[in-house]
Amino acid sequence: MDTNEVREPHRAGLRREQDDPPGPVRGRSVLEGAFALLDALRRSGEEAGVTELALVCGVPKGSVHRLLDQLVTLGAVERKGNRYRVGPQLYRIGQAWEPHPGLRPAARLPLQRLRAATGASVVLTVLSEDMAITVGSVPGDLEPLLPVRDGVAFHLHTAAGKALRGPLRGGAVLDREDVMDGVCCAALPVRTPDGRTVAALAALVPAGRPLDTLARGVAEAGAAISRALARGGPRRTAPTTAALVP
Repeated sequence: MDTNEVREPHRAGLRREQDDPPGPVRGRSVLEGAFALLDALRRSGEEAGVTELALVCGVPKGSVHRLLDQLVTLGAVERKGNRYRVGPQLYRIGQAWEPHPGLRPAARLPLQRLRAATGASVVLTVLSEDMAITVGSVPGDLEPLLPVRDGVAFHLHTAAGKALRGPLRGGAVLDREDVMDGVCCAALPVRTPDGRTVAALAALVPAGRPLDTLARGVAEAGAAISRALARGGPRRTAPTTAALVP
């Protein structure tokens, strides 16, 4: 899934220094190096140290340390002792990404209602090149066996991936433990009023539950998202007088 392009190792930030260990260096621009470190931190799940990150990214420890210091200053990375993790500034920036105007706000309540009605782990995904990216998620009964989180990417052979690739007109895509033992799924595309597929909604449950009922719930939630998109987003109530009081 990950590819790293080798370029001339001469730019600041990831160039070889005298105190760096000998060996080949994957040269790249400072910006490429910073994103490589951030992605490595993301994939680590929790926290990582300089040595781990240097091995994953294929760059000297001294260069990694210098870049991390800069990223900590910017708030993109947090430091806890000798360990590092993705920082709050990246979360704030990431929240500004909107795969389709109004999609995430329109989906927020339908996802919660689908989870409450079915107990399913619910995900909203969008197509990004040859991957499906989760842009909305509500954990359900499959936690912690199969955690669902925003930002997770997965291949298109899953039910949600097939729904994204469409066109589907006959009904939900059903996964009866096809991808993972013990996990079943129902997925449907989410469309705009003009018929374009902008996302896929999927609900995942433990094996043994009736998928026809789950598919109906997914269809209702998907229709609610489409209606919200048609009217320009979820309806908002006017703030109460109490809410306006500082």
